[in-house]
Amino acid sequence: MTTLFISDLHLEPTRPAITALFLDFLQGRARRAEALYILGDLFEAWIGDDDDTELGGVVADALRALSDSGVPLFFIHGNRDFLLGPRFAAASGMQLLPETTVIELAGEPILLMHGDTLCTDDTEYQKFRARVRAPAWRAQTLALPLAQRRVLASQLRETSRQATQGKAAEITDVNPAAVDAALRAHGVRHLIHGHTHRPGLHEWTLDGRPARRTVLGDWFAQGSVLRHDADGWRLENLPLPDA
Repeated sequence: MTTLFISDLHLEPTRPAITALFLDFLQGRARRAEALYILGDLFEAWIGDDDDTELGGVVADALRALSDSGVPLFFIHGNRDFLLGPRFAAASGMQLLPETTVIELAGEPILLMHGDTLCTDDTEYQKFRARVRAPAWRAQTLALPLAQRRVLASQLRETSRQATQGKAAEITDVNPAAVDAALRAHGVRHLIHGHTHRPGLHEWTLDGRPARRTVLGDWFAQGSVLRHDADGWRLENLPLPDA
């Protein structure tokens, strides 16, 4: 059986081709999977489960159809959709997982994360993350009218875009020491994460034993999925229909 991992779709109304590709993925190859793990940033922005935009409903219905077909769905929050809550999860048939989760696959324990907490060199972002993840900030934000939350989300996205443009690539990537610490803390040798939009497989020796970090790709110019089956691990690209 096949287990699938995806992240960083950043779904939004202005990119309908990517939404169509994702819906096709859910109706096609995902139906043959043993499980699907979404490791954050499913949406470009999520302003609360009471959001009444069409995109959220379409995605929820498609995920629910996959879940109803018998494929378990699991979700870890990203930095763009950390306000996604139990109401949307229930409508989608997804199980919300802690931001650091260890699963076992083919007898191997594997650590799953979105990945933003590993970018410890980006101290500015880590301070921002701590602020917006605080329960008080979340409660105050979700209490705002939808219109105000939409404006706030737009402002935060633009601030993030400008801040990222001014940072060196190594600042916005994971810190190797943070990766080693996460593997040691959870007693695993394999980490899967997204966030950095730098897909690839990294192997090294940690404490005298092999270690592996698999980075998921984003869904901007194409789709990206990590699959595990009897043949092992593979990162695969999903081309747009007209590509």
